[in-house]
Amino acid sequence: MTKTLLITGASTGIGAATARAAAQAGWNVALLARSKDTLADLAGDIGEQALALPCDVTTRDELDEAVAQAVEHFGGLDAVYANAGKGTSTPGIEQGDPDEWHAMIHLNVLAVLTTAHATLPHLRKTRGHFVVTGSKAGRDHMKGSVYGATKWFVQGFAGNLAEEMREWGGRCTLITPGMVDTPFFDEPKPDKIQPDDVANAVVFALSQPRSADVREIHIMPGG
Repeated sequence: MTKTLLITGASTGIGAATARAAAQAGWNVALLARSKDTLADLAGDIGEQALALPCDVTTRDELDEAVAQAVEHFGGLDAVYANAGKGTSTPGIEQGDPDEWHAMIHLNVLAVLTTAHATLPHLRKTRGHFVVTGSKAGRDHMKGSVYGATKWFVQGFAGNLAEEMREWGGRCTLITPGMVDTPFFDEPKPDKIQPDDVANAVVFALSQPRSADVREIHIMPGG
């Protein structure tokens, strides 16, 4: 029976690359993002294995509806990739923009929590896998980085969730890349980590046997 992976932040960058890689590996993919047209194009490219579910994952009602549609369409969830995230355009703390922090924390922290809260009952049924995008910024101290602080939360959360899921045979994997060449940045970064590199790491974690609980994959640019 084909397994199903739900991905947040699925329309571009790491999320889109993971959708393609997972589908190529034989997974069904439920694609969540706000970009309705981009999401529809991606699902169309992947084909019947993909379901586009436009929603704002920071809005709990929309998230719950998307999860319910994915479960109804595919028959359940075997894995979830909480990938949606954002940064700020104004760096630093003293000169930072609290409104930007508010939006970022809702996506990088609260939406990760609510994505887990909404999907864990389904993952419990399949002894499933929760994957989340952290960052090198969540492993290092970076001058005035509120974004980095949100990823420090993700770093701790993933380990705590792994211990909770372990009680019923589930697994949690944290992916911590350095700089990735995605639309997150205004300028292309062709010499940095590519979205496909992260996607391959996600598929690797998902493909491991039950005897292996891959808790973290840390990726840095090569060369």
